Amino acid sequence: MTTATENTLRPGAAVWQFLKDQRLWAASAAILLLLALFDPAQSADSAVFAGAALAHTAPYLLFSIAVAAWAGATGADNLVAKAFTGSPLLMIVLGAVAGGLSPFCSCGVIPLIAALLSMGVPLSAVMAFWLASPIMDPSMFFLTAGVLGAEFAVAKTLAAIGLGLFGGLTVHLLSRGGALTDPLRAGVGNGGCGGSKMRAPKPVVWKFWHEAERRAKFATTAWTTTLFLAKWLLLAFILESLMLAWIPAETVTSALGGEGLLPIVTATLVGVPAYLNGYAALPLVGGLIEQGMAPGAGLAFLVAGGVTSIPAAMAVWALAKPKVFALYLGLSLSGAFAAGLLYQLWHAV
Repeated sequence: MTTATENTLRPGAAVWQFLKDQRLWAASAAILLLLALFDPAQSADSAVFAGAALAHTAPYLLFSIAVAAWAGATGADNLVAKAFTGSPLLMIVLGAVAGGLSPFCSCGVIPLIAALLSMGVPLSAVMAFWLASPIMDPSMFFLTAGVLGAEFAVAKTLAAIGLGLFGGLTVHLLSRGGALTDPLRAGVGNGGCGGSKMRAPKPVVWKFWHEAERRAKFATTAWTTTLFLAKWLLLAFILESLMLAWIPAETVTSALGGEGLLPIVTATLVGVPAYLNGYAALPLVGGLIEQGMAPGAGLAFLVAGGVTSIPAAMAVWALAKPKVFALYLGLSLSGAFAAGLLYQLWHAV
């Protein structure tokens, strides 16, 4: 190919790459534009909902982004990776317990997950933290105890830790055969498709702001991670607002009612895209239990919804390779069902 031909193709290739990079922003804008043309009120409601949801998660996101950028800029990520070179089983336990007690939401934990994987932390320990973290945190514990009772709050905490252990051990067994290497998508974490290999250790410089190169790395990591999360979460929250508007709460209520095994299965499946997760779901679940719904179904709904809500699932899809994403969903579904079933058996004893 001649140089002239190459120069002719380059502008077109550059435009295509730009459009590809901006497709998520374009999708969000297109949805709001179509809504503005055919349903102006819903367009405004969706924009307000997405903005409020981003503002609500912003403190968690900013903190986790800052931690990830700080670890990379100082070189402390190597210390973290080294701390996870001990017994895999112990690391899984620590990851599950830390996740079950951490204050991070399902979206806010994403930057830390990417950072941990790029530091060389095994996927098994990261998955334990990943699955347990969105289900319970200190404020959620006390609110759950106030709405559904202390026993339910303890059960949900144990479910979070148990799901983390289950997921971590499953990934550990799969990884022993050589599966699940390089879990991050290309370009996510460490600037490439690695993300599960130990990098060459570098000296730790805690006061990184004294070096221009480290300051630049901090700024670049923070900015690219912020944009990465913002474009995915904006689209996710817009879709979530449409589910709120177009799927009546009565539909969810009727699907989750009743006793026996079927409501637990239904609650697990409904919880996958659940837009009524977290704090908003507690009054709903409390009302359903008062009307006779099985407590196990309520727990399955809260666990599944906390881990696999649309914003969380889209963030995981953007971060991890398809096989890791599929495993994440599979572990979430089976773990939520098991938690609900065990809690129901506890009540039956």
